[in-house]
Amino acid sequence: MADNRSYPPVGGSVGREVVCIDTNRVLDSCRDKDCFENVKVFLTNFGQDVINKASDVRVRDACIIGADVTIEPIQFNRGFYTVRCRFYVKVFCDVCAGGGNQNKVIPIEGIAVCEKKAVLYGGEGCVNIFRSDGLCGFCMGTKFGEPANNLPTAIVETVDPVVLDAKICDKPREFYCCCCCVGDIPDSVCSTVSGPLVDATDDDRNLYVTLGFFTVILVVRPGQYLVNAAEYSVPDKVCRSYDAEDPCALFEKMAFPVQEFTPCNTKPLGYNT
Repeated sequence: MADNRSYPPVGGSVGREVVCIDTNRVLDSCRDKDCFENVKVFLTNFGQDVINKASDVRVRDACIIGADVTIEPIQFNRGFYTVRCRFYVKVFCDVCAGGGNQNKVIPIEGIAVCEKKAVLYGGEGCVNIFRSDGLCGFCMGTKFGEPANNLPTAIVETVDPVVLDAKICDKPREFYCCCCCVGDIPDSVCSTVSGPLVDATDDDRNLYVTLGFFTVILVVRPGQYLVNAAEYSVPDKVCRSYDAEDPCALFEKMAFPVQEFTPCNTKPLGYNT
């Protein structure tokens, strides 16, 4: 897609000027890797029945399907904020169930919940910010804009967790969980599994996983900055279509995706520079 862009010659002065832009500024950030041990997996009725009769389990995959990010000021420590991020992880498991020669692998799925907190500097805001939303105007009715609060914005970046362990326990044990019951999991997350999630009873067995997370957390605020800019020029490249009856001809014109076969990080995990 970079071929669709066209820029003035390097070092040229055509259309160059200093302009003011409104964007977010990173005030503080941190990175971390967390290991959450014994995270309870909330299962459906079917999954719970399978676990109750299982002899072994392995996790086939795990992916983040949602997250809640909140930010709150710290009392008596002006300018600092607590960022809380609650991750909802969908876990795909293969369960060995049956007995003797009747063992068979049954796939099940469930939801694990992990929560991370960090304290970062976010400065203090002293202005009310109003933005147009397109709902006001001629014959659009009266609508008063509400100012945004003075809290900074928290941004959390992460990748799907690494599954380090999975186990089935006959009796409830001390485990990591930031939710007390299924009712604390949002409906949008619960709807991603094949049935309603249930709370395990004292007679049920429980499934626990250990998950490793790599995260980067940013705290940003809007601001105005002066930058050097150049006028946009019309692209030289002509848009081309392809013949739907000859897809191989289109494929022949595609460049080989070398980057897809190059590791994005050639250093092993845990390598310190």
